[in-house]
Amino acid sequence: QVQLVESGGGLVQPGASLRLSCVASGFTLDSYAIGWFRQAPGKEREGVSCIRPSDRGTYYKDSVKGRFTMSRDDAKNTVVLQMDNLKPEDTAIYYCARRAIPSCALALATDGARSFDAWGQGTQVTVSS
Repeated sequence: QVQLVESGGGLVQPGASLRLSCVASGFTLDSYAIGWFRQAPGKEREGVSCIRPSDRGTYYKDSVKGRFTMSRDDAKNTVVLQMDNLKPEDTAIYYCARRAIPSCALALATDGARSFDAWGQGTQVTVSS
C-alpha cells in the first residue's frame, strides 16, 4: 500500500526555521519524482519544490528559492524540506506527493499537481508573530 506521511509542521515566528519530513512506504522514493505542495486558506494549491529521482536535482518556486532546501534520504525512504527564514506568507498546509513520472518538468506549474498520484495528509505550518 502506497503511503506518504508528513510531519514537522508547527507555529513559529517570522525568521525561524522548520524541517518537514515525508516518510514513504509501499514504494521506494528513488524511483519517483517527489514534490512538496502547499495550500493556504482561500488559495489554490501551489507547488513548492520537486526532487528528481535520477540525480536528486531539485526545483523550487521562486518565492522560496534560497530559503527552502529539499533533500532525500534513501536509507530512511524519506524526503525532507528544510525551511529557513520563514515568512507569514509561507503559512499553509504542506503536502508531499509522488509523481507518476520520474521527472520534475512542469511539476510546479499551474495544474502540475494533477500529475502526482499519491498524497500525504498534510502538515500545518503557521508563521506568525
